[in-house]
Amino acid sequence: MEAIDYSSYRLEEIQGRLAHLNINWFDIMITGVTGAGKSTTLNSFLKKTVANVGMGVDPETQNISSYELNEYLHFWDTPGLGDGVSRDQQHKTAMKNLLQKTYPYDGSDYGYIDMCIVILEGQSRDLGTTRTLLNDVVLPNIQADRIIVAINQADFALRGQHWDKNKRIPDHVLLQRLEEQASSVQYRVKQDTGITINKPVYYSALYDWNVVSFIDEIINQLPIERRQIMRGW
Repeated sequence: MEAIDYSSYRLEEIQGRLAHLNINWFDIMITGVTGAGKSTTLNSFLKKTVANVGMGVDPETQNISSYELNEYLHFWDTPGLGDGVSRDQQHKTAMKNLLQKTYPYDGSDYGYIDMCIVILEGQSRDLGTTRTLLNDVVLPNIQADRIIVAINQADFALRGQHWDKNKRIPDHVLLQRLEEQASSVQYRVKQDTGITINKPVYYSALYDWNVVSFIDEIINQLPIERRQIMRGW
């Protein structure tokens, strides 16, 4: 299968949405637990290494950085939670500040970040840290319909079993497990936070498997209006 150039993918639709809003680009924040593969995901999007990837349990992203997929989609890579109480508090503050950043337009202030993506680990069964991230950082600062949850590391969802490394695809057993996991995450997010999300897309950034479905989900959910500021911060 020929590799897709995501930088030019569905550009006319993105341009049309921007023209409707009379803005120049969308800003999208990417967050998640440490080790979920945020940086690997960005590298897969851009088809090159722009974000350093942490190995093992050592987090690589300690600061917020921005990357351009093209002139219309800008992604903000944030530190992951799960590095310890003190660091997590610093990371939460940095993410809140980014979500609370505004810009003026026509006499009003609007949110600088248009959407928030929360990435989960494919092998994880514990949503505790993700629950904290959603409840403490994301939901108080951006509208629920601007949140996308996705599951990375599909290749390791069954500890590497049922993944064909040569073909870089899952077999039917792993696919079924991924479907079950996506439905479970959707249900548990509803139970834990009270919000209803689309069933998460699952993908492997490392092998560039199903990443196009993730890109499709992002483009499909691009906002149709400027982001109103949430009160009560």
